[in-house]
Amino acid sequence: MFNPDKLPAFHDPFAGGGALPLEAQRLGLEAYASDLNPVAVMINKAMIEIPPKFAGRAPVGPIPEGEKQQSFPREWPGATGLAEDVRRYGHWMREEAFKRIGHLYPKVEITPEMVAERPDLKAYEGQELTVIAWLWARTVKSPNPAFSHVDVPLASSFVLSSKKGKEAWVEPVVDGDRYRFEVRVGTPPDGAKSGTKLSRGANFRCVLSGTPLEGKYIKAEGKAGRMQARLMAVVAEGKRGRVYLSPTQDMEGCADLPDPIWKPETALPDDPRNFWTVDYGLTTYGDLFTPRQLVALTTFSDLVQEAREKAISDAEAAGMADDGLGIDQLGKGATAYGDALATYSGFAISRSADRGSTICSWDSSPKMEALRNTFGRQAIPMSNFSISHGNRESLLRYHGDQTLSS
Repeated sequence: MFNPDKLPAFHDPFAGGGALPLEAQRLGLEAYASDLNPVAVMINKAMIEIPPKFAGRAPVGPIPEGEKQQSFPREWPGATGLAEDVRRYGHWMREEAFKRIGHLYPKVEITPEMVAERPDLKAYEGQELTVIAWLWARTVKSPNPAFSHVDVPLASSFVLSSKKGKEAWVEPVVDGDRYRFEVRVGTPPDGAKSGTKLSRGANFRCVLSGTPLEGKYIKAEGKAGRMQARLMAVVAEGKRGRVYLSPTQDMEGCADLPDPIWKPETALPDDPRNFWTVDYGLTTYGDLFTPRQLVALTTFSDLVQEAREKAISDAEAAGMADDGLGIDQLGKGATAYGDALATYSGFAISRSADRGSTICSWDSSPKMEALRNTFGRQAIPMSNFSISHGNRESLLRYHGDQTLSS
């Protein structure tokens, strides 16, 4: 029977991302959400179910080093205390990760030799710049017998930045029967916009001989395990934008140093319509990541559990009672609080994985100059080396190896 003194409850049986139940809750209604997708269920729990459990609580995590602690007590209304702890423990995880794997993400020193070749780098001479991303090109051996030792880059564009006045592009410099990549600044030539691509689809050309590479050949090379990758450019953080640098052997070697202790071996679905990588020899989820990416993701995954244990301990030390029940057991104490923080941290690691695979591509458009994420749509395409914004026609793309600091 309708009670005029009580607001009606709201139930969304197909909540998806949970926007409607969240708004209903904000309006003071009892909100209920469900979905067949377990990811959607977890997102809704994180938005609707977990925050009210710990509303009004002060944060318990350690204040990041260097931040000033207020001398007077403050109030933490709603979920602000929980949100602050997500930030604090996230900062702790980042600092711990740097201690463990920071050596895999070295800064780049701008030397006088680099400035001599690139006068635009003069303002950075002697400085060490933080690397934002490494941009790689997938390669296969040239089908031309005279150049069968050459790893041909599969790039549908060499343009790195199309921002007016700050254009940058990659030039493959041929030296005999070899080539190297060098970053140029200024208006790119017409040929840079098409890279090594000949036509729509997966048809490319050898940078030395001009020999065409058909899609069938590229797929066969991939399935034979002969598809490799070569570093094309390094993107560093400048004072007022991106700084694009030519690759060196030391920069390229950093990606090969780590030996991941774990690699996902689950097979990708044999579904050519939505999982294109299988036709190119990338048949497992682990094949979609570089060794450095796997080491970073494994490190952060381990830190989620460590942060959970630390949060439980810190919560108890702050006076929060512990009933020993987790968030899945409807607990409201320190253990459940640790589970809650682990849930939000897990979401953050998932987003890192979305922007930390070899399927990620570089968006060279003026407003972006950043890595695209893996799931631009509900599928895993073969990264198509196209760094022009919105190009979905090519089959191969630049793939970015994002840095720990991004």
